Amino acid sequence: MTARTSDIEKAAEVLRAGGLVALPTETVYGLGANAEDPAAVARIFQVKGRPPSHPLIVHIGGAQHLDDWVADVPATARLLAEHFWPGPLTLVLRRGRRVPLEATGGLETVAVRVPDHPVALALLSAFGGGVTAPSANRFGSVSPTTADHVRAELGDAVDFVLEGGSCEVGVESTIVDMTGDTPSILRPGGVTREDLEAVLGRPIAVPSTSRVRVPGQHPSHYAPRARVVLVEPEKVVIEAELAQELGHKVGVFLPPSLADAPVKAHAVVAVPGSTAAYAQRLYGFLRELDERGCDLIVASLPVEEGLGLAIANRLRRAAGPRPS
Repeated sequence: MTARTSDIEKAAEVLRAGGLVALPTETVYGLGANAEDPAAVARIFQVKGRPPSHPLIVHIGGAQHLDDWVADVPATARLLAEHFWPGPLTLVLRRGRRVPLEATGGLETVAVRVPDHPVALALLSAFGGGVTAPSANRFGSVSPTTADHVRAELGDAVDFVLEGGSCEVGVESTIVDMTGDTPSILRPGGVTREDLEAVLGRPIAVPSTSRVRVPGQHPSHYAPRARVVLVEPEKVVIEAELAQELGHKVGVFLPPSLADAPVKAHAVVAVPGSTAAYAQRLYGFLRELDERGCDLIVASLPVEEGLGLAIANRLRRAAGPRPS
C-alpha cells in the first residue's frame, strides 16, 4: 500500500513544523520527529512515556546520507549498509554534529538505518532530513504493525498518521554495534545473525549485556496487558489448562508441533510453522489476546536461529518483570 502524494507532503510539513508523524516501515510503525529538532524529539519521549535515557533510531533516506549523520564510518559498516539497506538493520556509530543529544539519550553514539518501505522512503525524500522514529506505542507495550494500532493506542497525541498497510517484517530492526573492535548484535531483529555472518565472513556475537544503550533493552518490553508465561513447547497445553482451571482467562500460543492438540483455554492462537510468518504476526497475536480479554498468555520459545532469535527475544521481554 502506498500513501497519496498529498499525504506525504502534509506529513513532511508536520515534521518541519516540529510535529509528530506516525509512519509505516517494514518492521513496525514509527513515531517520527525531525531528528535535528530537540523540542520535537523531546515530545516523542513525552507522548510515549519513554525514559529520556533511552536512545532513538535516526531514519535516513539512503546509505549515501550516512556521513551526514555520523562522525566516522568504518569499512565494515559500509559493507553492511551496502548489503542490507534499505532494510531492517540499524547500525550504531559515533554521533555526528547534526544529531542532538536528546535523540541519543545523551550518548556520543547514534543508531541509524534506512527503512525498506515505499511510504517511509517517500516521506524521507519529501522531508529532506533525518527522522527519529521509535515504535509508535506507549513505552514498553506491544509495537504497532498497522495504522489502526497506532490510532487505538496514541489517538490524537500524534499529529498525522501515514497509512502504509500491515508491516511485512513485523519485528523491529536488528541493531549492530559498530563502535567496538568487532561488530556485535545488541538487538536481534529483521536481519538474521546468519545473514550478517555470511556477509562479514565470521561469527558475530549476541551479548546479553552491552556498554552501549539501544532501544529494546528494558527488562520488560513489547508487553501486552496480559502476563506472558514461557514454558517448554511440550508443556504449553498442560500449563494453559492448569491456569484456566485456577480461574485465569488464558490465551495460548500453540506451537506447530501441537497444531492438532485440543486445549481448554479462553483463546488459542496457532503459531505459524514459518518463522517469517510468525514474526510478521507476533505483535498482532499479542494484541488479539488482549482484546479477547485474556489475563495470562502461555507460550513457548521457537528455535533460536534465523528470525526465531528475534521472536524469542521479543517473547522474553514481553514476559519480563512488570512494574510493581
